[in-house]
Amino acid sequence: MELDAMQTKTFLKNSKSLLILLAAGSALTLAGCAGNPPTAQMAVATQSLNAAETAGATEYAPVEMQSARKKMNEAEKAEFEKDYEKAQYLAEQAEWDARVAERKAQAEKVQRAVEDAKRSVEELRNESLRGK
Repeated sequence: MELDAMQTKTFLKNSKSLLILLAAGSALTLAGCAGNPPTAQMAVATQSLNAAETAGATEYAPVEMQSARKKMNEAEKAEFEKDYEKAQYLAEQAEWDARVAERKAQAEKVQRAVEDAKRSVEELRNESLRGK
Protein backbone atom coordinates (compact mmCIF):
# COMPACT_ATOMS: atom_id res chain seq x y z
CA MET A 1 0.00 0.00 0.00
CA GLU A 2 1.57 3.23 -1.16
CA LEU A 3 0.97 6.65 0.32
CA ASP A 4 0.67 9.56 -2.05
CA ALA A 5 2.54 12.80 -1.35
CA MET A 6 -0.46 14.43 0.33
CA GLN A 7 -1.02 11.51 2.69
CA THR A 8 2.68 11.40 3.54
CA LYS A 9 2.75 15.11 4.45
CA THR A 10 -0.40 14.74 6.57
CA PHE A 11 1.06 11.69 8.32
CA LEU A 12 4.35 13.45 9.05
CA LYS A 13 2.57 16.58 10.24
CA ASN A 14 0.36 14.49 12.56
CA SER A 15 3.40 12.55 13.81
CA LYS A 16 5.21 15.78 14.66
CA SER A 17 2.12 17.10 16.42
CA LEU A 18 1.78 13.86 18.33
CA LEU A 19 5.44 13.97 19.39
CA ILE A 20 5.09 17.57 20.53
CA LEU A 21 1.96 16.69 22.53
CA LEU A 22 3.69 13.67 24.10
CA ALA A 23 6.74 15.73 25.01
CA ALA A 24 4.60 18.48 26.53
CA GLY A 25 2.53 15.94 28.45
CA SER A 26 5.64 14.24 29.79
CA ALA A 27 7.12 17.55 30.89
CA LEU A 28 3.90 18.49 32.69
CA THR A 29 3.75 15.09 34.36
CA LEU A 30 7.33 15.38 35.58
CA ALA A 31 6.76 18.92 36.77
CA GLY A 32 3.64 17.78 38.60
CA CYS A 33 5.53 15.01 40.37
CA ALA A 34 8.32 17.36 41.37
CA GLY A 35 5.76 19.75 42.83
CA ASN A 36 4.15 17.27 45.21
CA PRO A 37 5.37 16.82 48.77
CA PRO A 38 6.61 13.28 49.49
CA THR A 39 3.96 12.75 52.16
CA ALA A 40 3.80 8.96 51.84
CA GLN A 41 7.59 8.51 51.95
CA MET A 42 7.87 10.82 54.95
CA ALA A 43 5.26 8.72 56.76
CA VAL A 44 7.06 5.47 55.89
CA ALA A 45 10.38 6.89 57.08
CA THR A 46 8.81 8.07 60.34
CA GLN A 47 7.26 4.64 60.87
CA SER A 48 10.63 2.97 60.23
CA LEU A 49 12.31 5.27 62.76
CA ASN A 50 9.65 4.45 65.35
CA ALA A 51 10.03 0.71 64.71
CA ALA A 52 13.80 0.97 65.08
CA GLU A 53 13.46 2.84 68.37
CA THR A 54 10.98 0.23 69.63
CA ALA A 55 13.46 -2.51 68.70
CA GLY A 56 16.12 -0.82 70.83
CA ALA A 57 18.21 0.63 68.04
CA THR A 58 19.07 3.67 70.14
CA GLU A 59 20.99 1.35 72.46
CA TYR A 60 22.11 -1.43 70.11
CA ALA A 61 22.69 0.49 66.86
CA PRO A 62 23.33 4.11 67.85
CA VAL A 63 25.39 5.04 64.78
CA GLU A 64 22.75 3.84 62.34
CA MET A 65 19.99 5.47 64.38
CA GLN A 66 21.83 8.76 64.46
CA SER A 67 22.28 8.62 60.69
CA ALA A 68 18.58 7.86 60.17
CA ARG A 69 17.50 10.72 62.41
CA LYS A 70 19.88 13.15 60.73
CA LYS A 71 18.61 12.27 57.28
CA MET A 72 15.01 12.50 58.46
CA ASN A 73 15.65 15.96 59.89
CA GLU A 74 17.24 17.00 56.60
CA ALA A 75 14.25 15.56 54.71
CA GLU A 76 11.85 17.56 56.87
CA LYS A 77 13.89 20.71 56.24
CA ALA A 78 13.93 20.06 52.48
CA GLU A 79 10.17 19.48 52.52
CA PHE A 80 9.66 22.73 54.41
CA GLU A 81 11.79 24.48 51.78
CA LYS A 82 9.63 22.84 49.08
CA ASP A 83 12.59 20.92 47.67
CA TYR A 84 10.43 17.84 47.32
CA GLU A 85 12.86 15.80 45.25
CA LYS A 86 15.56 16.17 47.90
CA ALA A 87 13.03 15.49 50.66
CA GLN A 88 11.92 12.29 48.92
CA TYR A 89 15.50 11.09 48.51
CA LEU A 90 16.48 11.86 52.11
CA ALA A 91 13.32 10.27 53.49
CA GLU A 92 14.11 7.09 51.54
CA GLN A 93 17.65 7.12 52.92
CA ALA A 94 16.34 7.70 56.46
CA GLU A 95 13.95 4.77 56.03
CA TRP A 96 16.73 2.41 54.97
CA ASP A 97 19.08 3.57 57.73
CA ALA A 98 16.30 3.01 60.25
CA ARG A 99 15.62 -0.46 58.86
CA VAL A 100 19.31 -1.33 59.16
CA ALA A 101 19.33 0.00 62.73
CA GLU A 102 16.25 -2.06 63.58
CA ARG A 103 17.72 -5.28 62.15
CA LYS A 104 21.04 -4.65 63.85
CA ALA A 105 19.28 -4.10 67.19
CA GLN A 106 17.28 -7.28 66.76
CA ALA A 107 20.42 -9.24 65.88
CA GLU A 108 22.27 -7.82 68.88
CA LYS A 109 19.41 -8.78 71.20
CA VAL A 110 19.44 -12.33 69.83
CA GLN A 111 23.22 -12.50 70.21
CA ARG A 112 23.00 -11.38 73.83
CA ALA A 113 20.25 -13.91 74.52
CA VAL A 114 22.42 -16.67 73.05
CA GLU A 115 25.36 -15.57 75.22
CA ASP A 116 23.13 -15.52 78.33
CA ALA A 117 21.85 -19.01 77.51
CA LYS A 118 25.42 -20.29 77.07
CA ARG A 119 26.39 -18.81 80.45
CA SER A 120 23.38 -20.43 82.08
CA VAL A 121 24.23 -23.81 80.57
CA GLU A 122 27.84 -23.45 81.71
CA GLU A 123 26.72 -22.56 85.24
CA LEU A 124 24.42 -25.60 85.35
CA ARG A 125 27.22 -27.81 84.05
CA ASN A 126 29.60 -26.49 86.72
CA GLU A 127 27.01 -27.03 89.47
CA SER A 128 26.37 -30.57 88.31
CA LEU A 129 30.10 -31.33 88.32
CA ARG A 130 30.46 -29.99 91.87
CA GLY A 131 27.61 -32.16 93.05
CA LYS A 132 29.29 -35.40 91.95
